[in-house]
Amino acid sequence: MEAARASWTDPRLDDLNDRVKSMDKKIDAGFARLDERIDGTNERIDKMNHTMLQGMVALISIIAILLTAFLTIVVVRL
Repeated sequence: MEAARASWTDPRLDDLNDRVKSMDKKIDAGFARLDERIDGTNERIDKMNHTMLQGMVALISIIAILLTAFLTIVVVRL
């Protein structure tokens, strides 16, 4: 009985080992794809951050110009 069990177990373990190796390769490929997507997302976020910074600088400049114009008008009227 022990010989039958050993001959049954060894091929099954080999099959399991092959399946685990195959799954390991699939998981590694999945992580590689995920890394690529994250890198692409990081680039998009960096571009959006740059655009938002430019918009903020433009808005602050406009507010400063309007405030200067308003104060100039107030000072001239006094």
